[in-house]
Amino acid sequence: MKITKAVYVSSSVSAAGKPTPARREFAFIGRSNVGKSSLINCLTGNSSLAHTSSKPGKTQCINHFLINDNWYLVDLPGYGYAKMSQKRRAELSSMINDYIDHSREMVLLFVLLDSRHDLMKIDREFLISLGERGIPFAILLTKGDKLGTNALASRMATIRKELGEYWEPLPDVFATSAATGLGRDQVLDYIEKINSDLDRQDNN
Repeated sequence: MKITKAVYVSSSVSAAGKPTPARREFAFIGRSNVGKSSLINCLTGNSSLAHTSSKPGKTQCINHFLINDNWYLVDLPGYGYAKMSQKRRAELSSMINDYIDHSREMVLLFVLLDSRHDLMKIDREFLISLGERGIPFAILLTKGDKLGTNALASRMATIRKELGEYWEPLPDVFATSAATGLGRDQVLDYIEKINSDLDRQDNN
């Protein structure tokens, strides 16, 4: 897939506040400071589309970006640690769960994990909760340029092994890097294939 147009549409604090008309949505989420905004900018080819920050918790709304006038890329707040009050963290958690549970247009949730670290408890708990709720998801390992080829391959194998304890078949896993563009084409082609498959189903 080639992205020729990516524009910010709106921000909301609930699934009910999403933009219209309704379109298919591919959402992105991860622990705070996992590199989500940078990866979104890399995928869309627009370095200023999603706001990036070295401080965790920058994204605090549900942000919709219209891609190629066809589908929405949805940037969700990060889960986990961020320098904010317990009340605000609870509000963001409620916002995230409201969207995930009630957005009928969400086709897939991309869960971002830092490739440099083992699967953390908070990540495992979040992924298990998705499985229990029947939420379709795929995993994007970020910052893949920080590891050598062999180390990155080993990390992917480890993640798949851990996920194998909970899922059969395994969710798809992609290695990415916002700095080098690693995995960009694979992720975009993956989205394109899903959209094409859904188009055929709709036409039958």
